[in-house]
This record gives sequence, C-alpha cells and structure tokens, in this order.
Amino acid sequence: MEELLTITFRTVILYFVILIIFRLMGKREIGELSILDLVVFIMMAEIAVLAIENVDDHLFHTILPMLVLMMIQVTFAYLSLKNRRIRQLLDGKPTIIIKYGKIDEDAMKSQRYNFDDLMVQLRENNVERVADVSFAILEPSGKLTVVKKQKDDEHRQLEMPLIIDGDIQTENLARINKDSKWLEENLLKQGYTSPSGISFCSFTDGEFFIDEKDGHRP
Repeated sequence: MEELLTITFRTVILYFVILIIFRLMGKREIGELSILDLVVFIMMAEIAVLAIENVDDHLFHTILPMLVLMMIQVTFAYLSLKNRRIRQLLDGKPTIIIKYGKIDEDAMKSQRYNFDDLMVQLRENNVERVADVSFAILEPSGKLTVVKKQKDDEHRQLEMPLIIDGDIQTENLARINKDSKWLEENLLKQGYTSPSGISFCSFTDGEFFIDEKDGHRP
C-alpha cells in the first residue's frame, strides 16, 4: 500500500513538473515540433517513466535532468531566434516541391519525400490534381503548404524573403535572378542605408515589403 501511494505521489509531482517545464519551453502545436523539441520530449518521458518505477531513487535525481533538458531547449530556441543559420540547422528550411504544376523530383529525393506522401497531403489540402497547384512547399515541420492556381497564375510569384533578421538571403536573390548590389540599391531608394535594421524584406510582383526591427528608424 505504501509503495502504491509513493508511486501515485511521484506521478502527480512529475505531472506538474513536466507541465510547468513545457509551459516554460513555449507554445507550439504538435505538428510544428522541431527535431530538438521531439528529442527533449521523448527524453523527458523516458526519465519520468524510470522515476515512477524506481521508487527508491530520490525524486530530485529525476527533476534535475529534466531542468537541464529544459535549459538546453530554451537556450537553443533563443539562439535560433537570433541566428537564422542555427534555426535552419535545428529546424531545417522549407522546400518547394511543386512549382507551377511541375513536381521537383530532386527536391523530393533530398527530403526523402515520396509520391504517396505528396498525394495524401494534396488531398488533405483539397487538391485533386497536381496541375491545379501553383506552389507546394514542404515546411520544416513536415506539413505541406499548397497555393492553388488562379487565373493570372503565369504572372504570380511566391513571396521570397530577401532579408531576414538583417541578413541578406543571397540564395533567394539568385532565385529571382538578382544580387546583393541590386537589393542594396533598391533599399537605398526606400531610405535604408543598411539591411541590419530590417527584420523582414520580401519582393513580390515588383513590390517590396519591408518590416523594420523594433525601435529602428531608416
């Protein structure tokens, strides 16, 4: 009887500890969890199970590694927030799978993404034919974002981030056949002498969208 009460007590304590830790780690939907999130969650679950089973082990020996895991996750989350390269390393980056009704098989192979997965996710987006898709982007979370074709689709462009967190995205510039010099010249026309003060900048259909960093003025 005493052992059952101990197990119950440890279960309740660990439940609230894990609940608090998850709240401190930030909000994310299950489908948007990164690899780092999944690793942390799985390890915490394993630690909790072992702690409940090993009633002779001090509960602090379980809570401590959980707190360490939380600090690791929070630290990496902060670093990824400040540095896009770290964010891409931890979370990956979006991949265009379909462009103007044409499937990019090389992109699918690089993501180990098969046609069955593609067709399932297209149906989930209420798309019956690949030909009806303007763009399909495989997000880092594994979710497929689909932009359906419209009448003026031959002129439509996917919004392409050119600056993120003050860093020029040379890869995206190359996709629209532009370079850093072209971007800097156009930013200067907009009154920006440096991209460092820009949080987000994109170029779509001949127009710039610029969002400044908080507290910054051009």
